[in-house]
Amino acid sequence: MGIATFTEEFVSPVPAQKLFKALALDNDKLLPQLIPQAIKSIETIQGDGGPGPELKLLKQRIDGIDKEKMTFSYTFIEGDALIDKVESISHEIKLENLADGGCKVTDTSKYNTKPEILEIKEEDTKDGKAMGMAVFKAVEGYLLANPHVYA
Repeated sequence: MGIATFTEEFVSPVPAQKLFKALALDNDKLLPQLIPQAIKSIETIQGDGGPGPELKLLKQRIDGIDKEKMTFSYTFIEGDALIDKVESISHEIKLENLADGGCKVTDTSKYNTKPEILEIKEEDTKDGKAMGMAVFKAVEGYLLANPHVYA
């Protein structure tokens, strides 16, 4: 079994605190409202952190939430998001304020491979990354259209 790590950084015009509240603290309520065609419900089966294609099942574990540092981590442990080569996918998300009022988002993903798999290539992860970005863009769009929420 191996671990493949990929890091992505991108910028959002939404302040870090708002994105953090929506993505880390309230995702179980917000995401099913924003994209009901893709997410029926979110149920965290373990942890409280201290909290594209349709997914039929996705189980996640909240590994940690740090409100002061605006970081959160979680692991997909079961479901459609896991490609046939991996046992789990861990994400560590960090949000940092920028001088222009927006924020920088850093997502470090760790793909824990099945014992017989020696390597995961970035191309193997493109569908999952696209799905994650679509969810992020839905949240970002909602926050931009509704500046009073999560203030």
